[in-house]
Amino acid sequence: MQFPIYAGIIAAIFHVITGPDHLAAVTPFAIESKKKAWKVGVFWGLGHLFGMSLIGVLFILFEEFIPVERISEYSEQLVGFVLIFIGVWAFYQVFNKKSKHQHLHVHSEDAPVVHKHTHQHEHHDAHHHDHGKTIKHSYFTSFSVGVLHGLAGVAHFILFLPILGLDSTSAGVQYIIGFALGTVIAMTVYAFVIGKIASLAKKEHNEDFFNGVRLAGGLFAIIIGIYWLFL
Repeated sequence: MQFPIYAGIIAAIFHVITGPDHLAAVTPFAIESKKKAWKVGVFWGLGHLFGMSLIGVLFILFEEFIPVERISEYSEQLVGFVLIFIGVWAFYQVFNKKSKHQHLHVHSEDAPVVHKHTHQHEHHDAHHHDHGKTIKHSYFTSFSVGVLHGLAGVAHFILFLPILGLDSTSAGVQYIIGFALGTVIAMTVYAFVIGKIASLAKKEHNEDFFNGVRLAGGLFAIIIGIYWLFL
């Protein structure tokens, strides 16, 4: 590999990790996915590349007919709403994760006594099924939000300005490939780390710490979402 690929990777990594909206979108899903959190990062990265490619094609082919900048502006506002929704969803997951059931019990010793008590049940099969569906939905949602982030901002093209200074088409292609790799790698690593933290908290049966991490991720998404709406 030559320098343009490394330059593209470095530019992409800085682009991802310096964008709090990027991290906020992935954090709640990575926390819920735990050991498979890295997949959330992969799907976001692929979605982001797809969105950037789509806005690039529209800009090149239909610049005179389609208000690409207006599309980007609306996409930024939509990202804000989506981030807020993700944050609210994270809060809902915390407070609705465990359901409490009330049961009536009859004791027939001596005199029949009916009493009611509240306790929690663990339904392993159902939980496993629901958790699998939740993770799959997280992958799809992460990809979709990545697409929105890719569409949000014609300023993304600034990241490709170095291509103009390269001396060949081959070098330009290498830079783009490096940028694509860097985007996916950066978010995959970030999601993996967040998922690892969540997994350790869950494994240690530290429910308060785990819920604290989830609430922090949701609050992070809400704050960044509000910022994007009023930016």
